[in-house]
Amino acid sequence: MTDVDPVLRALAHPLRLRMLTLMWPGPMSAAELSRELGTSHALASRHLRNLDAVGLVELAEERTRRGGRERRYRTVHGSPLSDRKDGTQLLGAALAHTLKERAVRRHPEGRGVTVDAELWVEPAAWDAAREKLADIAAELHDAARPPRSPGTIPVGMSLMAFPMKEAPSGGAHEESDS
Repeated sequence: MTDVDPVLRALAHPLRLRMLTLMWPGPMSAAELSRELGTSHALASRHLRNLDAVGLVELAEERTRRGGRERRYRTVHGSPLSDRKDGTQLLGAALAHTLKERAVRRHPEGRGVTVDAELWVEPAAWDAAREKLADIAAELHDAARPPRSPGTIPVGMSLMAFPMKEAPSGGAHEESDS
């Protein structure tokens, strides 16, 4: 197996992706992340150290709490995901895992948008759509508040849109008669 970029390795774990999402609107400590994610403090700390080591989070503040020091981190804004040319399969697998987890938590009466498509479009149409999708993602990120803030609802969004290589004639998956 070839060496995997440390940033990609960090992003490829679904729990770390969720941590980055939770820390987007404001700093959180390992203890806060642990409670929100329903995991151990030790596991949250380990994942947080991994994110910090590759520069995806930064120390936002240190404060004294219950006689100890609490370190709160925030996600470094900017998307290292969007234009990655490598690691697409790794990131796709992590996003698929996250999507499955979020789909189980979908509000039964909540309205959403679900799309699955493999389309052939002109390059100009793709460029325009990509910009709109990026704008929508930025708009939601900018509107994000810390978890469980009064007056907010949790919203799941997993998006991966990209140009593809052509599949061999006959399609990517040949069906068998057996």
